[in-house]
Amino acid sequence: MSHERLVQSAKRVIEFTRSGTLPLADDVMRVPARNYLDADRWQLEIDRIFRRMPLVLAFSCEVAEPHSYRALDVLGVPVLLTRGADGVVRSFINSCSHRGAIVVPEGSGTARRFTCPYHAWNYDSDGALVGILDRETFGHIDASCHGLTPLPVEERAGIIFGGVVPGMPFDLDLHLAGYDAMLELLGLDDCTLVGTQTVEGPNWKLCYDGYLDFYHLPILHKDTFGPTFPNKMISEAWGPHQRTTQPDPRLLKLEALPEAEWPVRRIDGGIWTIFPHVSVAPFDAGGRYYMVSVLLPGPTPGTSTTTQYFLVPDQPDEARVAAVRQQMEFLLHVVRDEDYFTCSRIQRALAAGAKEHVVFGRNEEPCQVFHRWVDALVGAADLDSFRRLLHEGLPA
Repeated sequence: MSHERLVQSAKRVIEFTRSGTLPLADDVMRVPARNYLDADRWQLEIDRIFRRMPLVLAFSCEVAEPHSYRALDVLGVPVLLTRGADGVVRSFINSCSHRGAIVVPEGSGTARRFTCPYHAWNYDSDGALVGILDRETFGHIDASCHGLTPLPVEERAGIIFGGVVPGMPFDLDLHLAGYDAMLELLGLDDCTLVGTQTVEGPNWKLCYDGYLDFYHLPILHKDTFGPTFPNKMISEAWGPHQRTTQPDPRLLKLEALPEAEWPVRRIDGGIWTIFPHVSVAPFDAGGRYYMVSVLLPGPTPGTSTTTQYFLVPDQPDEARVAAVRQQMEFLLHVVRDEDYFTCSRIQRALAAGAKEHVVFGRNEEPCQVFHRWVDALVGAADLDSFRRLLHEGLPA
């Protein structure tokens, strides 16, 4: 069914390509400039979006083997991801039950036991407390009640989704709205992680706007890859998640084939965004690879951090790895020195107070949809309202 759905998307692109028309939003949208600046608004975004929703924490290939782990910081929360001997991924707050010390330093590896560096309390890969230093003189505690604090987590389409609040309701099906069936077609679960790199940026929404916007491509990126891309957008949505493509005359050739034979790699292009903070960009330069950008707000409204993951299908040879790493340097330049450089200057200009609003045209519908979802979720004061909004979608 997901291949059929992808074919329907391709047929829609073909229709717009042939007609020379585009899907357009009903009207121009104005977003208050203060939405990118105001600390109270930013805190609501953290509390009502990022602390409620499943976030992309890692990829299956990062913790592929039993007893592999990854320790990371997510919005100031120390998180430990492990894969147990049973093959199941688990997530914990990376904090010792004795005095709260960080148990595992940030990074990845393989370990059957994790030892706290403060007093050597010991935990297994299922998060259970299995060792207490000088137990006989410590005093009685029930070890079964002092394991690492679990966090909600689930694996889907080669992606590890998790929450950062213990006990927070976690419904990945509700969150993804069927989008995971489309993400499965990308094949991220069969990839190898070639490398990562980090880019510091301004307000998270300013950065995310750029992932949804093709309007700027031939202008801002005129000296890199922009001239090869049209600035036209064709988008579709699954709940708050979107895929953005552009008119593509090459797809017209597929009409000579039965639809069941349309190759996935010919029709899965564009940018796949996972709300609220991820962009998946397939590239076919010398072979398929993906740049997955995981964007998280920083400690203040005017800061953010993006980690770029470069994933290659199967087990690439040394030549393929070298080619992708060369592309990593190029894409770091594009994002850091063109996109985020420009967005940081926008942040400064908005803070100067010259404009009360930023404007999104009818041809920037993906950005409009994104901001409508942000506004609606920020307005959901309680969890029932939040879940109802995800279930019913944006109001007309």
